[in-house]
Amino acid sequence: MADELVHYDVVGGTATITLDSPHNRNALSAQLRRELSASLAAAAADDAVRVIVLTHTGPVFCAGMDLKEARGAGAGDQGVNEFPKILEQLWTSPKPVVARLAGPARAGGIGMVAACDIAVAVPEATFAFSEVRIGVVPAVISLTVLPRLNPRAAHELFLTGDTFDARRAVEIGLLNSATSDLDAEVARFVKALAAGGPTALAETKALLSRPRPATPSEGFEEMIGLSAKFFASEEGQEGILAFAQKRKPNWVPQD
Repeated sequence: MADELVHYDVVGGTATITLDSPHNRNALSAQLRRELSASLAAAAADDAVRVIVLTHTGPVFCAGMDLKEARGAGAGDQGVNEFPKILEQLWTSPKPVVARLAGPARAGGIGMVAACDIAVAVPEATFAFSEVRIGVVPAVISLTVLPRLNPRAAHELFLTGDTFDARRAVEIGLLNSATSDLDAEVARFVKALAAGGPTALAETKALLSRPRPATPSEGFEEMIGLSAKFFASEEGQEGILAFAQKRKPNWVPQD
């Protein structure tokens, strides 16, 4: 039986999903894709999970698709067909997802970083949309990456395939922060995310992904209904009461 390439652990409401295939720089092999998708599904379905952290072992976060499995005409079809599911799971997860990068990401690895809600890396991490340099197109990952990136930077980096550092990744919108104290920064975001109401967080994630109306007035009626629904909800009423009583709401672990 093949060794596990993705580890899944839940501690204190945080599900940590760890890519553990350092021999090929955590490339998206068929086995890793299968195990990663299963872990994301498990986290989404577990009511005890409030936040998901996607991280890795070894010096590289993810090198993208496993090119050894993609050799030969049609050989890459399975990966191309399966990988969108993983990006969709990250993008639409009802639980906020934090990407923790202690090393570089390339191609599909950057697609996963972009699909997460929060992304933090060490300053030494580097990035590159290397697809054009091997004669392929960053097609699938464009759907998660382009909503994050400054358009000028996207044109430059997609077309040149040039490597860029974590500082620039922050500037163009790919990362939230670059810090040497990676674990402390991840813990800060996890704590902040876990303070939100679970249902409110899921709905806010969906709200952030909705197409914007042409003008605010076109969306007010729907948004008034959504706002009223949550003010009247059990979760909303608990949050309001907790604020008035100067205590933590019941979804936040009590000290």
